[in-house]
Amino acid sequence: MATPQAAILKGPPEQARYLMFDIRAGATAPEDIRQILSQLSAEIDGITAAVGIGAPLVSYLDAEVPGLRSFPAWSGKGVTGVARQSCLWLWLRGSDQGELMHRARRFCQLLAPVFIATDEVQAFKYKEGRDLTGYIDGTENPTGQDAISTAIISNGNPDMEASSFVTAQRWLHNFSAFDAMSQSQKDDAIGRRLSDNEEFGDAPASAHVKRTAQESFDPEAFLLRRSMPWNMGGDSGLQFVAFAHTLDAFEVQWRRMLGLEDGVCDALFQFSCAINGAHFWCPGIVQGRLNLKVLGVE
Repeated sequence: MATPQAAILKGPPEQARYLMFDIRAGATAPEDIRQILSQLSAEIDGITAAVGIGAPLVSYLDAEVPGLRSFPAWSGKGVTGVARQSCLWLWLRGSDQGELMHRARRFCQLLAPVFIATDEVQAFKYKEGRDLTGYIDGTENPTGQDAISTAIISNGNPDMEASSFVTAQRWLHNFSAFDAMSQSQKDDAIGRRLSDNEEFGDAPASAHVKRTAQESFDPEAFLLRRSMPWNMGGDSGLQFVAFAHTLDAFEVQWRRMLGLEDGVCDALFQFSCAINGAHFWCPGIVQGRLNLKVLGVE
């Protein structure tokens, strides 16, 4: 019986490392890729390490994962949503960045015959779960059974059972712009007061919580967020990570944030921008291994 990768339903760890991979340039036989994926499957416990499969890899293997697609290259009025779709995504979880670095190095070595790392970022928990702006992230996350029904696929397809979709999107904050805003301007941009985390009804239409109010879509667009702050080389922001049983949930929110519905862009763009974005499928686990049968991997 398939079970979800447990990391999906756990809260964010103290420390994390995210890596994305693409297939190495040149002719790489699908069977060589399947062999490496089989080895990777045995190394992924779903708790301290979770994995996602991107649409380009599925296509390369001449397979199909129902509902999976590449991140959309959409832009709004004056804002650009950067799509940088990759083949493979790793989410390493722990409490020691040094230990995570060594684990990342070992995974890169395992994958090296056919994959090359194209992106890597380390992230961390800030206070009790806040973005670096100070605002609490994921306030309206579903919990318990609602979290399971939001994030985990259960559609009777044995190849998809207990799997999930994830959107990974890195946001780069401009703290000079943020610091120049008054506290009321910051609260209006988020739609919550920093002082007590309360949402206020008279926030502007551009407020982030209004742009992404999950229950305001038809059908409702709930996400299970596992985002964490990041800081590298003087840059910092939020590594957005959100799981759902359908990619539609993120994409309808993203369209509204970009102002593609009504011309009103999310106020987050006043001080932050998305610098990459990718969708992945996170397979379930059967007998201690990733269920990759849909890819022809045993």
